[in-house]
Formats: sequence, structure tokens, C-alpha cells
Amino acid sequence: MYEWNKTQKIAITGMFTAIIFLLTFLGIGFITIGIFRPTFLMVPVVIGALLMGPKYGAVLGFMFGLSSMLFATFNPVATSFVFSPFLNVPGTDGGNWWALVVAFVPRILVGIVPWYVFVGLRKLLPEKLVVANFAIAGLTGALTNTLLVLHFIYLLFGDTWNLARAEPAPADALYSAIWGMIATNGVVEAIVAFILVAAIMGALVVVIDKTTSVNKR
Repeated sequence: MYEWNKTQKIAITGMFTAIIFLLTFLGIGFITIGIFRPTFLMVPVVIGALLMGPKYGAVLGFMFGLSSMLFATFNPVATSFVFSPFLNVPGTDGGNWWALVVAFVPRILVGIVPWYVFVGLRKLLPEKLVVANFAIAGLTGALTNTLLVLHFIYLLFGDTWNLARAEPAPADALYSAIWGMIATNGVVEAIVAFILVAAIMGALVVVIDKTTSVNKR
């Protein structure tokens, strides 16, 4: 969106990485509700991607995944083994390295998919609707995270994850339970990302444009 030089991109990436880890380890980025942990860390990832493009967005997504894995490892709940290979899978003597797929792949894509959605919308919608484009990009980032994380859990851990839950779903209703989580936690995350990305990006664009205008004088 903006033509930053490499030094500026590295500095901005460092700033957003610090925000991701600060939110994580202050307990703000992941909110524990029973065994569920809805997250809002896709917000700085999406904002970083919109400011700098998908390459740096992917780097921030990786940092999101790393923070998720570390938080699961050091602050585990019953189902945290799906995010960390360093936690024993119930019924075994070790972790499962497929947890890295759950922790990292969706989060890296959170830094990529919203950028291309934003670029596509910018071609379709008038410039005055740019804040709406930001909001939809935020929504896309949240849905990318929720849909992929839960589907990877279902495909890679399935019944083991289900049985670790406080209230396991019947075996034949596990996929319905996944969609129930998408409809609850996922919707909350999507709404928050929709609002925050639009508000923060809208404010940042004004500040950046003013700063750029002043520097050109």
C-alpha cells in the first residue's frame, strides 16, 4: 500500500512483532474461556500486511504462530497439545509434530490472504470505501485463522482433541462441534477484527498521509 524502504519495513515488522508477543504474554492476545482460547492476534498481522504487503505479512504471521506455540507450551490447557509438539498428546509419551502445522500454517496465511482480498476489493470499489476494504480484510484474516486452525485440528487430531475437551462431542457429531466453535468463537473474532482493523488502519492512513505530506514540503 505504501512504498517503504527495506529499513522501514524491518523496523515496522519489529514493532508489530513486539506488539504480538507483548499481547500474548500479557494474556491479552489469547483469552482463556474454559478450554477455549479465542485470539485477536490476527489484527496486528493483518495491519502489517496491509501496510507492507504479503511477504512481511507472512513474517508477522509466522511470529503469530510462534507466539501461539510458546503460549500453549508454557500456559497449557487440556487441548494445548494441538498447538505445541512439546506437550504430550493424551495417551502417548510425547508430542505430535503436526501441531506445528496447526500453529503456523493458518497464521502465516493470515498475513497473506487479507492483502490479496484488499487488492481485489480496491480494484472493484471506489477509493472512498477504503475503510470498508480494511474492515473486510480484517474479517478475512480472522476467518482464515479460525477456519484453518479448526479444520487442521479436526483432520490431524480429531478424536484425541475431542476427548480432551471438557464436554466431548459424540463421535459422529465432531464435525458439527467444529462448526459450532466457528459460529461462536469464530464469529466473535471476526467481528472484533472487522472493527479494529478498519479503525486502526483508518487512523494510520490519516497519520501517514499527513506525515508524508509534511515531509514533501
